[in-house]
Amino acid sequence: MTSELIAFALFAAVTLGSAIAVVLLQDPWHSALMLGVALLSVAVHYIMLAAEFVAMMQILVYVGGVLVLITFAVMLTQPEEREEVVQT
Repeated sequence: MTSELIAFALFAAVTLGSAIAVVLLQDPWHSALMLGVALLSVAVHYIMLAAEFVAMMQILVYVGGVLVLITFAVMLTQPEEREEVVQT
């Protein structure tokens, strides 16, 4: 086994695991974080294919742009937990 095959298998497992976690996790914040892991690992696959420009665009556009928008949407739509004030 070469080191490239081991690295490919490792990042393929990370990609599949995080993609499954995106669907199965109930918390939208953790799901968005797993989406970021999946997108970053896809960028690693592009680097392995010697497509550095596509990998940089993957990171800048998807991880940088889309994930930030998802993060803001999750933060703005989460209900606030209110603490009850006890009056004595």
